[in-house]
Parts: sequence; structure tokens; C-alpha cells
Amino acid sequence: MASRRLRVLTLTDNLDRAGGAERVAAYVAAGLDRSRFESYLCATRPTEGDLVDDVLRADVRLLRLERSSRAALWQLAPLVRLLRERRIDVVHAHKLGSNVWGVVLGRLTRAPLVVAHEHTWSFQGQPLRKALDREVIGRGADAFLAVSREDRRRMIEVEGVNPKKAVFLPNGIPPLPPATGHDVRGELGIDPGAPVVGSLSVLRDQKRLDVLIRAAALLHGDFPELRVLIPGVGPNAPELHALAAGLGVAGSIRFLGTRTDIPELLAALDVAVNSSDYEGSPLSVMEFMSAGKAIVATRVGGVPDLLEGGVHGLLVEPGDPAALAGALRRLLGDPDLRRRLGQAARERQQREFTLEAMVDRVEALYEDLFARTTRAAQEHWARPERRRDGS
Repeated sequence: MASRRLRVLTLTDNLDRAGGAERVAAYVAAGLDRSRFESYLCATRPTEGDLVDDVLRADVRLLRLERSSRAALWQLAPLVRLLRERRIDVVHAHKLGSNVWGVVLGRLTRAPLVVAHEHTWSFQGQPLRKALDREVIGRGADAFLAVSREDRRRMIEVEGVNPKKAVFLPNGIPPLPPATGHDVRGELGIDPGAPVVGSLSVLRDQKRLDVLIRAAALLHGDFPELRVLIPGVGPNAPELHALAAGLGVAGSIRFLGTRTDIPELLAALDVAVNSSDYEGSPLSVMEFMSAGKAIVATRVGGVPDLLEGGVHGLLVEPGDPAALAGALRRLLGDPDLRRRLGQAARERQQREFTLEAMVDRVEALYEDLFARTTRAAQEHWARPERRRDGS
């Protein structure tokens, strides 16, 4: 039986670190066991930044297409050449646009295995999206990955995707970088004893940071020194600033803009918050868990896969400032509960939601599915032995 490395092409629109799907794509491409896989990554849109540096350092062969628009189909030609010339074995696409192109171009170039990967549920009431998922991606891909059990259920029950192709594959994150010791509270002039809560997210509709600001207004009487840290940028920034001013809590809400010092920001928080209306399997919640933070999160998407309410954090219904304020009030008034929930969350993240665990699951999927292909049979391909340290 022959044994060789599988050639894997990861397909994504860009490598923007602010996007969870883009980070997962880069993490997997960079993390594949090089004794068993050759790793290629194609970013179809203009892309730069530290995720690019990460994949290049990891010996990932990067193709940047710099597509100027969706209509610029001719700019996909280098990708087609790569698929054909390198005889790619596995095309692994991430998010709707890349999922569609991964299926179309993967089949056009006769790649034996096409894997599509959806990262959140945001398309209720969009017939075209449902049709693309069911008729193009669901039919054309060999596996259609969902990052939460709830998303998989919706793929099957709402969109009609074949249950045999819909696969739940949870996310994972690398260890947080070591903290530098920088004092974010001191930088921002926040008293060491003041209660501080915060989020990590893009400032857009999905994240419902307006709910967090309204909850802060409800807590102002009980916790006049409360400070809310909101790092990030996004289209909702002007209206969020206006909302804080209109509710009289502009002095309590700190909009921090783009920040890369995530460990230091998390160290400054008493409670971490995810107030989203919908989610897939949010990396920010995993980062909260990794840092051992007490967490309040909305009961949406894959969040209940990460946090058992009352064990690893507190869960509230989305769009309810009063419920969010009540959970925050409970945690801010009970340091022992904060410590207990934070410790349990950290232990669970390190046990179940690590980058290594996610990459292991993806590698096993690739090899299991490729072993069933015609190319594998023709080559008498055999799965190579794992060579990871400790395996």
C-alpha cells in the first residue's frame, strides 16, 4: 500500500484576524501535520496582516488572488492552475462565497475531495442562500461542516442538506500569548477596585453591543464606578457612541478601537460578555474561557456547546438588556462565583476546545474521506502514521 502526504488547499476570502472564520482557516492550514499533509492556502480578496505572516512562517504555500470584485471571474485563473498543476487532493473552503467556488472549481479540476465549512447561522429568510447551501454546496461537497450542533440541525431541517454530509466539527483556539504585564486599567485611569466588564468583537449588528450598553445603564445605580470596555471597530461605532451618550453612560463606556493586547484586556475584566443575536462557535468566548474569566453570554448558536449555564458561565436570552444586567449584577456581587465559573470554563476549554484538538479532528476527516475516493483506490493510498509529539 502506498503512503504519501495529502495535498490540501484551504480557500478563504481573506486573512483578516478580526474574523473568526478567517482565523480558523489560517489555524488549520498552519497546523496540519507536515509529515502527512502539504498545505496550500488561497485568499481570493486583498489580504495582509499578521495572519499572513503566521501562515508563511508555518510553511503554508500562499496564493493571493487580489480579486477586485465578485464579477472578476478571470482573477480565479491562478487558483484553477494551482488545483490542476499540484493535483490537489482536498479543497477545504470557508464561508459562503468560498464554499461555492470551492465546490465549482474543485469539481471542475477533479479534486477528489471537497469540504465546505460554514461558521455561523445568519441567513434565516434568505431563499437564495438556502438554495445555494442545499443545491450547490450541499450536493457538490463531500462534507459540509457546521461549528455547532444547532447549526447542523438547521442545515438539515431548515435547508434540507443531506444529514450524511452535515458534520459537526467544533472550533478550537491556540493558547493565548503570555501577558506582558501591561496594566490596562492603569492606562485607562480605572480604579483598581472598580467593577469592569467587557467584550471582544467587531462593532456590527450581530454582536448587539447596544444590549450591553443598555445593561450598563441599568446597572449604573448599583455600580456607579462600573466601566465597560469595548475594543474593536465596525460600522455600528457611531450609533453605539450616540446610544451611550443618550443613556447618560458615555463616561462608563470605553470604546478602545483596534487592540492586539488581548491577554492584557482580558486581565482587566471582572466579567467577559458576549451579547450576540446569533453565533456559530465564537472564538472570543473560547478566549474568555482560556483566560479563566467569568462569562455572561447569550444562549445562541454554539454557545451552549461551550458553556453549560451555571457551570462554566451564565447564559441569558438574546436582545434582553434586563436579563443581561441581572446576570452581570449577580456576578459582580459574588467574587467566589466568578472564580468558580472562570476556573471551570478554563478547564473545559483546555480539555475540549484547543487548536490541536480541532486540527486533529480536521486531519482525521480528510483522511477518512480521501480513503474512499477513486484517486486513493487507484494509488493504493494508505493513511500515514501520525508523527505529532506525544501521539
